[in-house]
Amino acid sequence: MKVIYTILFLLLPVSAFATDNDSVPKKQGLFCTLYEFVKDFTHVDSAYIEPQKYNFTVMLQNTNNFEAYWLSSKSGQKISFAPKPSIKMGPYVGWRWVFLGYTIDFSHLNEGSKKQDLTLSLYSNQVGVDIFYRQTGNDYKIRYMDLGPNVNTKPLENASFGGLQSSIKGFNLYYIFNHHKFSYPAAYSQSTRQKRSAGSFLAGIGYTRHSLQVDWSKLDDLVKEKLGSDIAETQLDSSLQFGRIHYSDSSVSGGYAYNWVFAHNWLIDLSLSMALAYKRTTGDMDHRLFSLRDFTLKNFNLDGVGRFGIVWNNSRWYAGANAIFHSYNYRKSQFSTNTYFGSVNIYVGFNFGRQ
Repeated sequence: MKVIYTILFLLLPVSAFATDNDSVPKKQGLFCTLYEFVKDFTHVDSAYIEPQKYNFTVMLQNTNNFEAYWLSSKSGQKISFAPKPSIKMGPYVGWRWVFLGYTIDFSHLNEGSKKQDLTLSLYSNQVGVDIFYRQTGNDYKIRYMDLGPNVNTKPLENASFGGLQSSIKGFNLYYIFNHHKFSYPAAYSQSTRQKRSAGSFLAGIGYTRHSLQVDWSKLDDLVKEKLGSDIAETQLDSSLQFGRIHYSDSSVSGGYAYNWVFAHNWLIDLSLSMALAYKRTTGDMDHRLFSLRDFTLKNFNLDGVGRFGIVWNNSRWYAGANAIFHSYNYRKSQFSTNTYFGSVNIYVGFNFGRQ
């Protein structure tokens, strides 16, 4: 049985700092200035946002993870690899801003998969952080291959391929400008409630490190088996056959998010951020047509993060679903790769222990 542990920390509710108590003594100097700054920074408009009223929560969540890799050559050939989705389920227990739980990966119970997936999400009204580490398993399939208009690649679709290894680790940090009226936690951590519709512009920074390796001898053998030796020897574009890619991705991003309160206790959130990313390549590319110098990447590409959530929350009970997807793009004159990964979560829970 494969158990995937998940740890989610939800930042302190805005009410942890905000106060209207006039009995607080008037302190002088640096402490007073800092206190007033934090108090104003964490202030929310009560006509739009209702802070959490309870100390504890329990939740049952189903998590479905997806990922895909696209490789494209200059001549137009394309290959897409993707594993079957990971389907996980497990309980969570929360106390104020700490949320702990575990999930069982039901889709890989008896497969001995090497897949690793750790996600840490921090949400507050002012800032948000996504920290992630993903390492692939050995259960990839060829979802799509295009070798030209005269080559029928249908026999290769959904064929198992164990020759791809990849990993990605990094973080995204973003600031929410209209945090007095717009609440990300209302959509993704249920630690506040959005009472009226509101939106906000977002700005952020991010950093990731990527690694991708394809065993081309295994792919050649698979093409020979499914399509014949002639296709494998004459049709595969050699410019795709790199050894290993290592690259880092530094980005600045901007976007917009909107919480739509379409009925009492109901909320739909939609947000999209685009990032201008500077990518720097390191590692070895051992194909005979290219030298190491050819694969030093110093240019810019566009990446993206999309989020969608729907929540019903009456303060005591809550239920909903959300989806978060990331897109990363790497381009050279000879070929390009596109990486997509994300998750869809479905959950139900209740709060108790009134503050």
